Amino acid sequence: MSEEMWSDRSSPVHPVSAPDYLPLDQLRVMQLARLKAVVKRTYDKVAHFRQKCERQNVAPDSLQTLADLRLFPFTVKTDLRDTYPFGLFASEMSDITRLHASSGTTGKPIVVAYTRSDIGVWAEGVARALAAGGVRRGDVLHNAYGYGLFTGGLGLHYGAEKLGATVIPVSGGNTERQVMLLHDFGANAVSCTPSYFLHLIDAAGKMKIDLRKEPLRVGFFGAEPWTDAMRAHIEDAAGIHALDIYGLSEISGPGVAQMCLHKRGMHIWEDHFYPEIIDPDTLEVLPAGAEGELVITTLTKEAFPMIRYRTRDITSLLTEPCACGRTMRRIARIGRRSDDMFIIRGVNVFPSQIESGLLSVEGVLPHYRIILRKGESGLDELLVEVEIPAGEFTDRVRDIEQLRQRLAKAIENIINIRADVRLVEAHSLPRSEGKIKRLFDERQK
Repeated sequence: MSEEMWSDRSSPVHPVSAPDYLPLDQLRVMQLARLKAVVKRTYDKVAHFRQKCERQNVAPDSLQTLADLRLFPFTVKTDLRDTYPFGLFASEMSDITRLHASSGTTGKPIVVAYTRSDIGVWAEGVARALAAGGVRRGDVLHNAYGYGLFTGGLGLHYGAEKLGATVIPVSGGNTERQVMLLHDFGANAVSCTPSYFLHLIDAAGKMKIDLRKEPLRVGFFGAEPWTDAMRAHIEDAAGIHALDIYGLSEISGPGVAQMCLHKRGMHIWEDHFYPEIIDPDTLEVLPAGAEGELVITTLTKEAFPMIRYRTRDITSLLTEPCACGRTMRRIARIGRRSDDMFIIRGVNVFPSQIESGLLSVEGVLPHYRIILRKGESGLDELLVEVEIPAGEFTDRVRDIEQLRQRLAKAIENIINIRADVRLVEAHSLPRSEGKIKRLFDERQK
């Protein structure tokens, strides 16, 4: 696929005047002005934030440079839960256009609010994201993110419409019908979780539809961690560009950052979202290039401003110029979260590490689950179930055992723990229409 087909002439505005191409000196001036305004607004209108600032002996006039942001308190998810439902709103309900809520599995959901201006900023960010992935006016987006309180569906919907694309608001579920619509409507782009797109690939195969021969060119995948090995599998199986789109409900929803077609990290729209990288243990701000936890401050949110929100996503800030010409910094693709980590036999392990090991071995499918359990000796055990293609289960027990041992060794090489690998038939593990659950901890049962 030639780069000419994906040139930035598809951007909603000409690159010379687009905000994501701003000269850095202009961008920093804009950021500081917006940062001062949002800190003052939040301090004046959100009692919870003001009280935290008072405890740290900082106030809006403490902010004179961008570096001074490190003086201010962090916002964490418990702040949102403790003030449920509306305690962090900085706008009156009469000015709020929409509410969304997280899909949390325990306790109260996290409620976020948008003014009409906030909805416009959100749509602009998603429109930029789609343009960075080569979508242009007149293209067709098959949007399989869930609609409703989850921000994914409506976020992609409004952004695609702002760009001038045609939206198919399919939402999740009814997978065979989704494949039929992808084929019949000739979508150029698709948006969903990467695990659900794997499900679509499987369903298309059963329906004798080769996605590589369809008009589909690019996929925007997010809402869950995934690896470069998973990207390679998707691109090979579907013949598309598989791109990261990043966002979170607490900040805006999808469209906070986007991978362009050069696939070297995700451009974060810094005129609206100011990024920091911190050491999650010491909480110190780290220099560019160092890996740590991403912290985001919203610069233009009215209803629900977030000051130094700890995302728990582990990444780094990339400052070297991107070949696409965008001047805004990139964040390295996020393959893990600090709160995804589990500890087994004293070793810190991330599910993405196990995925990398599995997909480094030929002959397996990108469908797996991780089970932690107590063995008969009382020690923790790690079981990994992984699918292999239909027809691979044969009477040649030796071949199956060799594959199982290669997988176990590949995982051990990464995490230094021997896993019990169980090979299962294709389509035997549960599929998900949204965020997939891969880790099952049975040690407390």
